[in-house]
Amino acid sequence: MPINAIPYFVFRDFPEGINREVEQALMQAATGNSFILGEEVEAFEQEFAAAVGAGTGAAIGVGNGFDALVVALKAAGVSPGDEVIVPANTFIATVNAVVHVGATPVLVEPDIHTYNITAETAAEAITKHTKAIIPVHLYGQACQMEELMQLAAAHELIVIEDFAQAQGATFAGKPVGSFGHINATSFYPTKNLGALGDGGAVVTSDAELTAFARMYRNYGQEQKYHNKIVGINSRLDTLQAAVLRVKLQYLDALNAARQRLAQVYLQELQSTGDLILPYTAPKCTHVYHIFNIRTKYRDALQSYLKEQGISTAIHYPVPVHLQQAYAFLGFNAGAFPVAEELANTSLSLPLFPGMTDLEQARVVQAVKEFYQSKNQQW
Repeated sequence: MPINAIPYFVFRDFPEGINREVEQALMQAATGNSFILGEEVEAFEQEFAAAVGAGTGAAIGVGNGFDALVVALKAAGVSPGDEVIVPANTFIATVNAVVHVGATPVLVEPDIHTYNITAETAAEAITKHTKAIIPVHLYGQACQMEELMQLAAAHELIVIEDFAQAQGATFAGKPVGSFGHINATSFYPTKNLGALGDGGAVVTSDAELTAFARMYRNYGQEQKYHNKIVGINSRLDTLQAAVLRVKLQYLDALNAARQRLAQVYLQELQSTGDLILPYTAPKCTHVYHIFNIRTKYRDALQSYLKEQGISTAIHYPVPVHLQQAYAFLGFNAGAFPVAEELANTSLSLPLFPGMTDLEQARVVQAVKEFYQSKNQQW
């Protein structure tokens, strides 16, 4: 990457000194010689459960975010013949996990403003086979959980939050990951709370679900070599837990940095061309894992920014129902117009903790210059 290029995302020592703390934590964990389900894992699980607001519940560390979803679905009793409502615009892992446990994903449109699933769209998809709803707190904004929980209660459905992109976000002052019956998150390195490799967690306040999840992630055993159920091997690595314990202490500061950068974009890019900027719904907070803008000139804008040395991303270019892997669901183009519009118009601008004011100013200037050139063409 050229020296003056602006990355879409890069790891920096922010807040200053965090890298040194992470290195020290790694060395301490390494010299402890307890590498699988060590003390660091247990300590992180307790600290993360408290941060999420799981009450008397627990966090169960697993190998990655996908496994967290699978463990949550299995613990909730989702099985072949069941239907699970999921957003039509989400990262593929959400839907893959449903299929992995043998259930049928039922896709529903997101809200055109928040890009999140709502009780209104979910209600239309409920059938006698519906077992669960998975609200995905997309891009870092909390879903409107009150209505979703009321809907689930009315139909005796299980709610499994996917809060991989929204650690630290809240609805009505309550952290995401604390509403559903059992919830899942990822600690992929670029997440708001990121490890130095793969990692994930299941969070629940239900003692029975906790016990199942702990067994299922560890070969189905509570005691070594004594297996109560057929489980899997998906355990949060001790070294990653040590890293996460450090970063968890700074999660609020990291999110505040993202929110500050987002506010600059929101102010500086307001009324620029045809841009549609992120909208935050009432009672919801947004921690801007992704700063997603929309424009019918998405591809041209992305190409222009690339020419200026500015990297961007697209979340997500192909919606689930149009993926080759999900052709078996039988959907064609036009089946989910909102999800398809988002796929065709969304562009993610650079935003990461430690991004400088000068770097962001260059992004803003380049976006405005693109539309100025467009105006001249018009």
